[in-house]
Amino acid sequence: MTALDAHVVVRRSTFTLDVTLQAATGEVLAVLGPNGAGKSTLLGVLAGLLRPDEGHVRLGDTTVADPAAGVHVPPHQRGVGLLAQEPLLFPHLTALGNVAFGPRAQGVSRREAELRAKELLAAVDAGELADRRPARMSGGQQQRVALARALAPRPDLLLLDEPLAALDVDATPAMRSLLRRVVRAAGQTAVLVTHSALDALVLADRVVVLTGGRVVEQGPTREVLARPRSPFTARIAGLDLVPGTACPDGLLAPDGTVVAGRDGGLVEGEPAVAVFPPSAVAVFAERPHGSPRNVLPVQVAAIEPHGDVVRLRAAAAPGGPAWVDGLAADITPAAVAELGAEPGARVWFAVKATEVAIHAAGDATS
Repeated sequence: MTALDAHVVVRRSTFTLDVTLQAATGEVLAVLGPNGAGKSTLLGVLAGLLRPDEGHVRLGDTTVADPAAGVHVPPHQRGVGLLAQEPLLFPHLTALGNVAFGPRAQGVSRREAELRAKELLAAVDAGELADRRPARMSGGQQQRVALARALAPRPDLLLLDEPLAALDVDATPAMRSLLRRVVRAAGQTAVLVTHSALDALVLADRVVVLTGGRVVEQGPTREVLARPRSPFTARIAGLDLVPGTACPDGLLAPDGTVVAGRDGGLVEGEPAVAVFPPSAVAVFAERPHGSPRNVLPVQVAAIEPHGDVVRLRAAAAPGGPAWVDGLAADITPAAVAELGAEPGARVWFAVKATEVAIHAAGDATS
């Protein structure tokens, strides 16, 4: 295992990826972002499947990509392992044969490769699958074997490309826990691409958020998800976010509305976001009066089950602010019935200023 240092520039006709990132030895770095943000392109460059137009990729002291110097180490020679959404096991090989394949390709003796494979299969709770071929395994079992196979060549860098996305809901929690245990025990440097805040929280030390091919947020996982600075991060963290600029009373929204909130210590006019949980949003059929300082007319766009509550998703109401699109409120099923809240209904969202946190904004607000 070794550290990663990368600056990746990839140009396409309608898109440019320009990302700098580092991962320390033994660190797990999560890369989050909406579809089209550049996550797959970044992973392709790190794996050696794509050549960057500019920049470099270094694993420890070894440069594996540098267009200016004419360096491009092919995938099978750069010490990178990959665990993708689909296990992609060799169908004609047993679990043992699949896991031993990588070490054997490196020139390791059959005996040593099979010994390493048995140890890894045991580590991923798949020892009893050693003699089975993929057709006789469940999806979760195949993914366990695929994890062992990815680790078997002892890669300097492990790439995890949404490794839980194809699993059913029953297999996902166990595989998530297994990934954390095995990757941590190996001290493995890894880059995890995921759409799941829970995957990032459980597996990653730090998070990088991409939007439009650029890094808009980065930092320790819990800090980034607790204090999101971009709409995408707020959505995956399950929070409401309003972009704008800092003002003395909180946040000045794009239409001039003031969103009252807790002082973030920001300079007036500085790009900022107001963040609050959907559970803090009260919903009324008529405009409320009294303590809430943030009262917003909205139209119900969607009604979604969300655990023990119902999540109302907002759209702009006629004559109301456009920036309420996508805001959410969590209320009880009884409250939904009492309000007569159905798609298209006009209601009022109210949030107390004490529930709204004002933070500095990320580099992008889309």
